[in-house]
Amino acid sequence: MLKIENLCKNYGAFQAVNNLSLHIPKGEIFGFVGPNGAGKTTTMKIVCGLLTATSGKVFIDNIDVSNNLRTLKSRIGYMPDFFGVYDDLKVMEYLEFYASIYNIKGKEREKVCKDLLELVDLSDKKDVYVDTLSRGMKQRLCLARSLVHNPDLLVLDEPASGMDPRARVEMKEILRTLKSMGKTILVSSHILPELAELCTIIGIIEKGHILMSGTVDEIVQKVYHSQRIRIKVLNKLEEAVRILKEYPDVVEVNTAGENTIEANFKGDDAFMSALLMRLVQNNIPVISFNALDGNLEDIFMKVTATMEASI
Repeated sequence: MLKIENLCKNYGAFQAVNNLSLHIPKGEIFGFVGPNGAGKTTTMKIVCGLLTATSGKVFIDNIDVSNNLRTLKSRIGYMPDFFGVYDDLKVMEYLEFYASIYNIKGKEREKVCKDLLELVDLSDKKDVYVDTLSRGMKQRLCLARSLVHNPDLLVLDEPASGMDPRARVEMKEILRTLKSMGKTILVSSHILPELAELCTIIGIIEKGHILMSGTVDEIVQKVYHSQRIRIKVLNKLEEAVRILKEYPDVVEVNTAGENTIEANFKGDDAFMSALLMRLVQNNIPVISFNALDGNLEDIFMKVTATMEASI
């Protein structure tokens, strides 16, 4: 769906984006992970045609954005990290105004706006003035605004910025719904655990470079060269630890609280199943046996620290 090849953006001597390449298949949610100034917003603006690249190419469905900008803009929905609202417009009027920009008229415009307000759970606010909405409601309205023309690609720059925990949960559910509708989503956030929960692909960016990309599990494998599990037993903790340490391809075993073990191993789901069977066959009373998701914050710090050390 979205392909970026060798993208560079220079501001004088400063290189905001440095030879960045990535590919986002249709229907995926790609999460940009990186600190302020890493190049996330610059890349997003180039994708949307709001900035011109110094060099490199951006393609949407194999169509070059730079040569077909007017056509492709109708396929992109952009939600910036900072946005304004109009003081004297009600919520429904606000959406209808943006729908009219895309030449959506009459009953079709009314239906589109009503459907979008339902999607972002603002139907009961349609007659409320936009400037009286809470921060979270304004962000959901801005998301609805970016959807009025039914774009294939959504580019969302910090969509949950400043939201309270409840509003962030609501935003995540909306994005999952949009994914189920076939939308391709490029999203950035500083809230790394939420990106890990939401995104199907993660890209770690630092100083304009993509350092690593893939699913969270794939990145965990690349960084730690193993997978992790947590095992809780009723008793026989020391015996369980001994069995795990003796099992092939278990590379690290640690106790993690009362009757709890965390272990790193090189293997797949079949390996995990065999490992659990070994414990049970040795009469270890296993209460729980769970794969551990990668901690995206730890991964980010490890990957960026490695880059700093190499410079």
